[in-house]
Amino acid sequence: MSEENLFSRTAELCRTGRPAEWPALPESIPHGDMPGDKVEISEEHIRKAKTILPVLLPMLKDAMDASPAHRAVITVCGGSGVGKSEIASLLSFYLSSLGAKSYTLSGDNYPLRYPAANDAERLRIYRYGGMRGLIAAGVADQDTFPALLELQKKDVDADPAQAETMPWLHAYQNAGALALQEYLGTKQEQDYDLLSSITGSFRSGADTIWLKRMGRTAQDLWFDPVDFHDVSVLVIEWTHGNSDLYSGVDIPVLLNSTPEETAAHRRLRNRDGNIDSAFTTLVLTLEQQLLQKEAHKAKIIISKQGDLLSYAQYEASMKKED
Repeated sequence: MSEENLFSRTAELCRTGRPAEWPALPESIPHGDMPGDKVEISEEHIRKAKTILPVLLPMLKDAMDASPAHRAVITVCGGSGVGKSEIASLLSFYLSSLGAKSYTLSGDNYPLRYPAANDAERLRIYRYGGMRGLIAAGVADQDTFPALLELQKKDVDADPAQAETMPWLHAYQNAGALALQEYLGTKQEQDYDLLSSITGSFRSGADTIWLKRMGRTAQDLWFDPVDFHDVSVLVIEWTHGNSDLYSGVDIPVLLNSTPEETAAHRRLRNRDGNIDSAFTTLVLTLEQQLLQKEAHKAKIIISKQGDLLSYAQYEASMKKED
């Protein structure tokens, strides 16, 4: 790669917020490596990527200058539906166009269980933790578990509204949420050690790295050798991209979305008219709490509306939702 080609426009980008001419987007651009994954680039995604890039480039230059292999790792993280895949793909495209060839890695390839099994494990942990909580709280009687089984069959046992007529359900739901919180985004769920190995190999200058591929079933699991000999930037797009549980990230980028904005987006995206189950809403809420806990490490934060935020501004926006 040509360092001069990449960074000769940094001053211009920082001064004007845009290069003299943005490269034209082709009909499709390379995106994350999750099998079957698709991205739908919108004007909103493009606007956000163009807002991030002028701030990102000076940080990227510093990270690459400090790297013996002249490589850097970026992560694009955020909640459900915030545009991680699209914006990560755009950043990779723009960086490659400027001379820093980039590869976009999807963190969704790295749970320890394939998706259906992980969904089942999440639900098992919630329900078993909730049942134990019922016993510990001393609120169960002979009628409790038959009633609970009916709620579980209807997939409404995580719905807070159900507890209005069954007060004992509060103990179940609170204990289940605590048990689930101890699983989501931890090393029990995600293969952080493998990701640390990948980022370490990339940063050390490895020419070829074997990357995990995961589909929807147990049979859809394999590794591919990927050629990195001329790649300078690894872009990881992942909800847990800013986690403390793996290493090797130079520049975390947080795409923020308040819980209210996330819920509104998911309602809009549900073309069949079905809203999320109460359990899915709980999972998203707990993941949002994880993102908030880790947000102070982000070097770039951008709002749902596309505005750059300081950490103080981010905190203020999230407190409005509490």
